[in-house]
Amino acid sequence: MLPAGYTSRPATTEDAKDIYDIICAHQVPVLGKPDTTLEDVADELIEPAWDITTDGWLVHDPAGAAVGWGWACRKGTSSIVDIDIYVRPEHDGIAGWLWAAAQERALAIALELGHAEATIDIGVFPDDATVTEVAKANGFAPAATYLRLRIDHTGRVAHPPVPDGVELRCATDEAVRRNAIDVRNESFADHFGSVPRSYEEWFEEREASSANDWALVHVAYVEGEPAALLLRTNNFVPDENCGYVLTLGTIPKFRNRGLASYLLRYAFAEDAAAGRIGTILHVDTNPERPALGFYRRNGMRPVRTIDIYRRRVPVGG
Repeated sequence: MLPAGYTSRPATTEDAKDIYDIICAHQVPVLGKPDTTLEDVADELIEPAWDITTDGWLVHDPAGAAVGWGWACRKGTSSIVDIDIYVRPEHDGIAGWLWAAAQERALAIALELGHAEATIDIGVFPDDATVTEVAKANGFAPAATYLRLRIDHTGRVAHPPVPDGVELRCATDEAVRRNAIDVRNESFADHFGSVPRSYEEWFEEREASSANDWALVHVAYVEGEPAALLLRTNNFVPDENCGYVLTLGTIPKFRNRGLASYLLRYAFAEDAAAGRIGTILHVDTNPERPALGFYRRNGMRPVRTIDIYRRRVPVGG
């Protein structure tokens, strides 16, 4: 139970600033600055896959101040449920209740979707010793590690030459968007935590994000066939003035043709031309994949590490 005098309720879209302040109070002592923006929080509260009435808990202390926030969010129709918990440092006593609430809801989501097991994931910064300890105490174990990579732009960056037989098309056109999600689903089919999306749910998800701009999304076609995807967003513009590559993927049969390198360098050039001082992306460090080495060879450097802790729980167990 919550400590005496503390209360919990679902959030509303009007609570974005309070939730942002809680996250900042949690992250600043660990990271030195927030790793989110108010825009990110506002977007999460209208995330189509997330039910604001059942999937989040805003905790207030006896004086009525917002001091804790937790949520659980399904990933498509898969058994994977992402959770997150933030608590103001002086209110650690509510953390256990939030962890329990998030995991209970994750199990309920898995049951609603017809799964026998819930796969519950949470991102943890390695420097956050408190959350790392609590995650392990709750039965979570490290499952993957992602690096945030960045390259700085000190001036204009030359656009790369277009490879022979390749045409780049913008996703402001619906037909290109439909090709984009197909490329995304196929190129990331075996990646950690990736689940397929229908065009309708992917389109709704992207439209709900204030950082989305279809003019930043491109598909590379090889002799008319969709082959690779570059999905850029404005997520890191408000706080870093950097472009962000959310997705860069190539269909397996078109790999090793230089498409990824071309699209990455295109992103660098476009970001620099827009006045961005850098480009950011996240990459799985799984040694079986060459992605990390590819990005480092293209001048990107690690600036932050995020560990994914995972717990699998039988529904009803």
